[in-house]
Amino acid sequence: MDTIALILVIVGALNWGSIGLFGLDLVGFIFGGQGALFSRIIFTVVGLAGLWAITLLFKDRTDTRQVHMHK
Repeated sequence: MDTIALILVIVGALNWGSIGLFGLDLVGFIFGGQGALFSRIIFTVVGLAGLWAITLLFKDRTDTRQVHMHK
């Protein structure tokens, strides 16, 4: 789930970057405009992924490879 959320957050960041740099909403452009149902679904899923990504800030960052090497 973390990987999927991270990918969606990256998609959202790239979309915001394209809006900021070029004035182009890529998600809206590809899926029929900002108000189109499918665009709104994607915006919602990306937003939920952003909320999920907040939990990544509080996860233990111990590398599992290091844990297995010391056993």
